[in-house]
Amino acid sequence: MAQPLLMRPDEIICVKEAAHRAGRDPKTIRDWCRTYGIGRQPAGGGPFQVSLPALEMLLVPDFEALELLRQGHRTAPEVLHYLNFLGLAA
Repeated sequence: MAQPLLMRPDEIICVKEAAHRAGRDPKTIRDWCRTYGIGRQPAGGGPFQVSLPALEMLLVPDFEALELLRQGHRTAPEVLHYLNFLGLAA
């Protein structure tokens, strides 16, 4: 199983916003969270939380950058490209 994706609070968007950004149905976004690990559902069955950078990486698709993000390599050029684009680089 893939390493879980850690998300900073400022990078989390809801399924509805992710669906709007991606031009997809919310069900598709929830499926992507399960299949590609771009989000998480808190224990107890709360609403999905989606990683905005991971969503952008999936839309391209850029699985190399997504895996680097998952591994915590936030300063890798492949990841910084997305974080800068989204105004999330710190």
